[in-house]
Amino acid sequence: KILRKIFCGSDCIKANAKSCGECIQAGPNCGWCKKIDFLQEGEPTSARCDDLAALKSKGCPIEDIENPRGDKQVLEDREVTNRKIGAAEKLKPEAITQIQPQKLVLKLRVGEPQTFSLKFKRAEDYPIDLYYLMDLSYSMKDDLENVKSLGTALMLEMEKITSDFRIGFGSFVEKTVMPYISTTPAKLRNPCTGDQNCTSPFSYKNVLSLTSEGNKFNELVGKQHISGNLDSPEGGFDAIMQVAVCGEQIGWRNVTRLLVFSTDAGFHFAGDGKLGGIVLPNDGKCHLENNVYTMSHYYDYPSIAHLVQKLSENNIQTIFAVTEEFQAVYKELKNLIPKSAVGTLSSNSSNVIQLIIDAYNSLSSEVILENSKLPKGVTISYKSFCKNGVNDTQEDGRKCSNISIGDEVKFEINVTANECPKKGQNETIKIKPLGFTEEVEINLQFICECQCQSEGEPNSQACHEGNGTFECGACRCNEGRIGRLCECSTDEVNSEDMDAYCRRENSTEICSNNGECICGQCVCKKRENTNEVYSGKYCECDNFNCDRSNGLICGGNGICKCRVCECFPNFTGSACDCSLDTFPCMASNGQICNGRGTCECGTCNCTDPKFQGATCEMCQTCVGVCAEHKDCVQCRAFDKGEKKETCSQECMHFNMTRVESRDKLPQPGQPDPLSHCKEKDVDDCWFYFTYSVNSNGEASVHVVETPECPSGPDIIPIVAGVVAGIVLIGLALLLIWKLLMIIHDRREFAKFEKEKMNAKWDTGENPIYKSAVTTVVNPKYEGK
Repeated sequence: KILRKIFCGSDCIKANAKSCGECIQAGPNCGWCKKIDFLQEGEPTSARCDDLAALKSKGCPIEDIENPRGDKQVLEDREVTNRKIGAAEKLKPEAITQIQPQKLVLKLRVGEPQTFSLKFKRAEDYPIDLYYLMDLSYSMKDDLENVKSLGTALMLEMEKITSDFRIGFGSFVEKTVMPYISTTPAKLRNPCTGDQNCTSPFSYKNVLSLTSEGNKFNELVGKQHISGNLDSPEGGFDAIMQVAVCGEQIGWRNVTRLLVFSTDAGFHFAGDGKLGGIVLPNDGKCHLENNVYTMSHYYDYPSIAHLVQKLSENNIQTIFAVTEEFQAVYKELKNLIPKSAVGTLSSNSSNVIQLIIDAYNSLSSEVILENSKLPKGVTISYKSFCKNGVNDTQEDGRKCSNISIGDEVKFEINVTANECPKKGQNETIKIKPLGFTEEVEINLQFICECQCQSEGEPNSQACHEGNGTFECGACRCNEGRIGRLCECSTDEVNSEDMDAYCRRENSTEICSNNGECICGQCVCKKRENTNEVYSGKYCECDNFNCDRSNGLICGGNGICKCRVCECFPNFTGSACDCSLDTFPCMASNGQICNGRGTCECGTCNCTDPKFQGATCEMCQTCVGVCAEHKDCVQCRAFDKGEKKETCSQECMHFNMTRVESRDKLPQPGQPDPLSHCKEKDVDDCWFYFTYSVNSNGEASVHVVETPECPSGPDIIPIVAGVVAGIVLIGLALLLIWKLLMIIHDRREFAKFEKEKMNAKWDTGENPIYKSAVTTVVNPKYEGK
């Protein structure tokens, strides 16, 4: 929260607002203080604009803070219609209400959203107008036979949904120019081949305007004949455009409008007209003469976006009844046209009635909100509360699905102005469910000025002899005037004579180098950190150059005013770092600094050099309470010790109480200072006692009556343990020696075996054997 306030306050100050109107446009949390003496000397007029909490902390009374808030007002709020089909009452379409409220006013302040709830309920027995637009190219010949009886059959089915149903019929083929059709005279009379009798090609005909007479539909459609064209795609988009914009000729009412588009082929769209030399874009206007579209040869086909716009403007919901072959194409088209559906048409259109019923139920079970074009700087967001607890936001917050007749859904709509219009004029936006004629009209009124601005005094004497308008506690200067009180003209601003008024005595610095000299007065500059402020006649003061402690201005214990700390209560010092609270100096005996020092800034300054510590209770060279009274407690309790002979003379200064065990000794928490002691007597036994002094100076000792004496050592177990230890160590050494010898022998034997294996004997000649044969060689014999 603190960070948010600093951020908002920063935005308010950074806006550098010169008037209350500019201030409230800086943000929803910005306020303007109109108190006349609110500003400190040297502060600019824009300092009146700040975060609301900051203005209060600076001393601006609540009644002097201008902070206009946005508001909403419902002007028309008729309840949604509740009635049953077949009821006695017969309401006109304009008397049926499906959306609530109908008209309201929103007062918008910049950055502050206004929220209202919108309710939608599908009315039962709501009137329906259905226009059947059929492709009459030759491939639809067998389909036409089934459509001829569509009127009465569809009337009977629709009676289950509404008692007020009207039906109309139109047909289309193609533009009447090459290369879409053959323009030879014979083909213009009969475009079909062989002995087929076909009617002349045409772009679009309104055969039957909307009527409640089903028989008339059958009669007129029965007279229709198939036509033909050359290319596969048809000119259906021309026909859809004329059906959408020719409301008077078609006979559309302000009720549910359904357009059934039946074909077994694709479609031409914007740009395809160039093939026939047609380059003018479709103008989106009605061009029916004698119920025939007369400008097909003049205007190009409409684009998909153009169709979407016109269908939406005229609240027409489209049902594409197409054959299986073109399902994928028209499903892609459906994704581009809001509130449209695609149904699979059988090869001869025999299932067209069920297709229409299913598509109508699909379309009417979904409500999608759409708003008109928003004024610049205005944003809108939606949150839906649909059936079965389904909630959505953002784009999905515009719609609810699976809505049955009689179901009620709600939307929460948020409208926010991010800036004021230049002239501050009112704007009107409309929100409506797609495919429905009803809408919510919202008048937007922008809060761009403060109330006090209308109470301003033009040419006020408070603004230097009438050179400005005094409004909201400040002067708004006339053109050519400047200064907080409009006391100067713009020609005088740079005068050196004026600069002299902005210098302190014996100083050459203008406004202490912390501001600008405007009109002989210092206007202090702003810091990047908006919480840091220069002030004073010469901008010599600030609230951030005071002494610091622990990294904080004034130690966090005071306020910096004109570079001097004003400390909070219980703090003093140049940086408010000296606490006057003596509680940290309180010793355990209830005395400040144990009576051995003085408490300065919450810390003990020990005056007795022997004592140290936070509360002057530590004494390294002092005999403790326990050691001091040890001999007296020993002689009185156990009749032993150094003072045994002089006990009655030296040790009668305290009252002694014997207790059975240490648990019975007094425990900490009593009001008198208490010391727990554990000391040894002359027999090396431990004895326990407590020593305390009450408020009257009387000493009390509680001693445990039985000392704890250590028992003597048991000789036999010690001797037996030593002997057993020596024997075990000897055995262990013998075992280790034996193990080492075994390892050594095994290594020597392995070495012997290895050398034995590696020995090599010379078996060539026995050295003991002497041959019986002696061979003598005559050295002179040469073998001759």
